[in-house]
Order: sequence, then structure tokens, then C-alpha cells
Amino acid sequence: MRAMVIFAHPVPDSFSAALHATVLSSLSKRGWDIDNCDLYAEGFNPVMSPDERRIYHDYPQNTHTVQPHVDRLRAAQALVLVFPVWVYGFPAILKGFFDRVCVPGVAFRLENGLVRPNLQNIRKLAAVTTYGGSRLRALFSGDPPRRIVSRSIRFYCRGAKLEYLALYDMNRATDIRRKQFLKHVTARMAVL
Repeated sequence: MRAMVIFAHPVPDSFSAALHATVLSSLSKRGWDIDNCDLYAEGFNPVMSPDERRIYHDYPQNTHTVQPHVDRLRAAQALVLVFPVWVYGFPAILKGFFDRVCVPGVAFRLENGLVRPNLQNIRKLAAVTTYGGSRLRALFSGDPPRRIVSRSIRFYCRGAKLEYLALYDMNRATDIRRKQFLKHVTARMAVL
């Protein structure tokens, strides 16, 4: 199985980086072929240009500036997102990845005005994340990252098995709680 692991955190010694390393190690132990896409390390530009927006609906022209990432996404059977939740959303670099790479003709297609899924090569989808606030605070805000992953991105990957692994209340998490979450991520990646 080939997994594209998309990592979105700028600090290499962060807890998110530890989660990223855990995901890579767990999948590697299973013998998976891993495409490690570290958006910050790769210098991914999350900003959609005016020209990109003008041709947004014009496939395949809309993929020219991000074709290598499109190819990587299409080669994967699993997609694993590792990111922190900041201000109840994705880091800007990850949101920019979705904006620029998950365009019509890639993530979805339009048929008679209806949106149809187009990433059917993705059979397994996972998100590994942390929230500064509690689960209750995330619920009160509508938990946009969980909804986007479990509804929108999963829709693009019609039929994909989903794992959403979140450590809430990270701002007050003890070392023990963080270690327990790392073990939980290891266990869930073992059955992804």
C-alpha cells in the first residue's frame, strides 16, 4: 500500500513532529511505501495566484503549477494528514495545499453542475491532530477541521475508511497524556 503523509507544522521539535514521526514509523513497520510530504520542509507555497484562480475550473491547465503534488496524490492509496488545529482551522499551508492541489479534475469533477468524487484511488484516510482547547470548545465552534476531513475530503475519496485521531486540550496535556496519545496513534496506524 502506498500512503501519502502530509505534514503541516513549521517546528521540527514540536509534538506535531513527534506525531508525524510516529505515523511514518508505524506505516513503515507495516511495509507501506510512504510518500512523506512535509509541506514546510518542501517550501510549499500555499498562496493561490490570480492566474491560478482564473483557470481554477480549467482542467488540466489548473494543475500545471502543482503537477508534482497532483501526481503524488494520485499515486497514493492512503492519505494521512498530520497537523495542529490553530484557531479552529488548518494551518494556512495545509489549507493552501487543499486550495491549490484539490482542484476540479483532481479531487472532484463537475458533471452537469453536480460535484462528483475524483480521488477514488484513496481507500484509507486519516487525520492525526491536536487542539489547544477542549473537545467541548471544539464542538461549540462546529469543529471545522473534523467536519472538513470527515465530510469534504472523505467525499473526494468516496468509500475511504476514516480515522480521525485528535488530542484535545493540548495546552494542558501532561507528558503522560501525550505519551498515551502517541501509543494510541501507533495502535490505530497499525490497523489503518
